[in-house]
Amino acid sequence: MKFGITQAFPCNYLPDREERLLVCVEPNPSLRIAFSALTESGFRRSGDQIYRPHCTTCNECQSVRVLARAFKASKSQKRVLSRNKDIEVRVSHENKDDYYTLYERYISEVHADGSMFPASPEQYFGFVNCEWQAPIFLEARLAGELIGVAVTDKLERGYSALYTFFSPSLAKRSLGTFFILKQIALAVEADLPYLYLGYQVDGCQKMNYKQNFLPQERFFEDKWHLLLKKP
Repeated sequence: MKFGITQAFPCNYLPDREERLLVCVEPNPSLRIAFSALTESGFRRSGDQIYRPHCTTCNECQSVRVLARAFKASKSQKRVLSRNKDIEVRVSHENKDDYYTLYERYISEVHADGSMFPASPEQYFGFVNCEWQAPIFLEARLAGELIGVAVTDKLERGYSALYTFFSPSLAKRSLGTFFILKQIALAVEADLPYLYLGYQVDGCQKMNYKQNFLPQERFFEDKWHLLLKKP
């Protein structure tokens, strides 16, 4: 397979460092075939692009996957499920118009200091949609109103959580945790072993919620390492 390496640019996770990406540059039909295998080698999807960090002096980014069949919700995670039992979750294969409206509000109110601000339709659809494989949307509604969406990809051996956004006014419901639990359940229901959560960077406080989903495996030194408790 053919790969390219980007130039260095400021790291989105550790502000004092730079990052480079290793990008698969195969044509779209080949990407669809290779997506699952590349994900199992620590790669990630953004739009039509499949990439993996390829930094010369840093290896802090570690791909994380939850062992869905072995996962047992903690007491706090069970409380999140109980707190949100009034929410209806549906699986959709269509990127609906009200998704972007909610996404724009989420980025503007929660991540105005991040690289995804300001939100735009072009940025949103370019990030979420994919020409060679359609994503899946878990939409959450409360009394009929859309309050959250988790975008996920179906793989041969699991699901890959791409991005989650929700109503900022409902932050106390812990909807980020709620959607991860729902995606783990989706993998179990499909009899698939993994839910991929993207990259974990221990030095980035915003990403440490991923440590709460155990058992999990982390990809570094070109292989997966089992993690049974928080590091």
